[in-house]
Amino acid sequence: MGVTGPPGPAMDRDEADRALARLGAEHKAVEDSLLALQDHAGRRLLEGAALTGTTRERWAAAERTIALLWTYFDAYTDALRAAREVRSRRRTPGSDELAELAWWLRARCVTVPAAPHPGGPVAPAAEGGPGDGPDGGPVERFTLDRLVARINELYARSLDVVVTAEAVWSALPARIDLLAAELHRTRSLARSVGVRPGEHPAGDDLDAITEELTALRAQVVSDPLAFWRRPAGSSAPGGGRPDTDRYDRAARALEEVRREIEAVLQVRQDSESRLLRLRDLLSRADRTLAEARTARVEVLSKIAATEVPVVSGPPTALHERLALAAEYRRHAQWHRLSPLLEALEREAEEELLRARESLTAVTAPLAVRAELRGRLDAYRARVARHGLADDAFLGERYDAARRMLWSAPCDLRAAERAVLRYQRAASELLSTGGGG
Repeated sequence: MGVTGPPGPAMDRDEADRALARLGAEHKAVEDSLLALQDHAGRRLLEGAALTGTTRERWAAAERTIALLWTYFDAYTDALRAAREVRSRRRTPGSDELAELAWWLRARCVTVPAAPHPGGPVAPAAEGGPGDGPDGGPVERFTLDRLVARINELYARSLDVVVTAEAVWSALPARIDLLAAELHRTRSLARSVGVRPGEHPAGDDLDAITEELTALRAQVVSDPLAFWRRPAGSSAPGGGRPDTDRYDRAARALEEVRREIEAVLQVRQDSESRLLRLRDLLSRADRTLAEARTARVEVLSKIAATEVPVVSGPPTALHERLALAAEYRRHAQWHRLSPLLEALEREAEEELLRARESLTAVTAPLAVRAELRGRLDAYRARVARHGLADDAFLGERYDAARRMLWSAPCDLRAAERAVLRYQRAASELLSTGGGG
């Protein structure tokens, strides 16, 4: 430490005493902060860790800064002690003592090594040129107030490294370990239902998640500062939060696999009832198709001049896959049975719907004939209620329509025209009020 610069302006006794009291309080606060940093759990962890990447670089710089902080503190202590000695010479200091006190308390009386700059090796010497120190290194000259400000700045920079590293180590490794334990349980469950790497996509996913968690934990332990997310504009030590993006992605991937494994487990529990339901669906589809084929023969024999759609055969492919599903169940191949059952359930429902639609399409001409018969009889009953049942003209038209509808094969188009002729004739007669 050296002293330089012109004497400061004169001070009165009260000013000097107040300045000494304030600087003494700041000296105590700085000492307490440095001792707390020395004993900080994060610092002890950093000193004992095998660091890599960003954390290794920043901690190396922080260690140099912390050593420099003690040098600055020692220089601050010496200067404050010298000022106190001047003040203690007399109860009422004279002008010489007051002038000397002003120099110690206001002038750039402390010379210290220049601090490293966050963006480079050494900060520019704001108050003294490089090469001014006894060892030829760069130095800076400060007033006591400015030296306290510089100590606070370097302390905050060092504390940020310690606090953020400890925050990441306190948050992420424990969470990763918990997720790894859940991964182990899920892997055991997967093996119990035959989900293994190379045989099922979920098994491959479990391997990938295991590799990611192993790599993530190793990186978090060796380079915690790489996993710190600082908000824009934040400069407070420890401002921000741990970056959990990779952990969150792994957790989501494991949750998806877990749900898939649970679905396979559910298949093991309810596979028998689902297979029975599938057999019932396909049996109903077979019966419906058989009914449609029988109805087609009937329609072709009873209805003339109409096109009847062809009825497909039984769903042989579905029956074969159903037999394969039963084979999977017998051999406890639940991971293969699960997707097959889902596909079969969907396709069996669709097959039953197609069978019903086929039956509806085949029997449509019979439904049309039945509707025409019902309409003809309804008009006949209406005519009878009005006392016109014996009308010869209406009787002829009714008999013509009835012969067409009750003959085989029935020409639907001709029969419909005959029913319409009878319907119009009956409406005309009823509208004239014939028969009351």
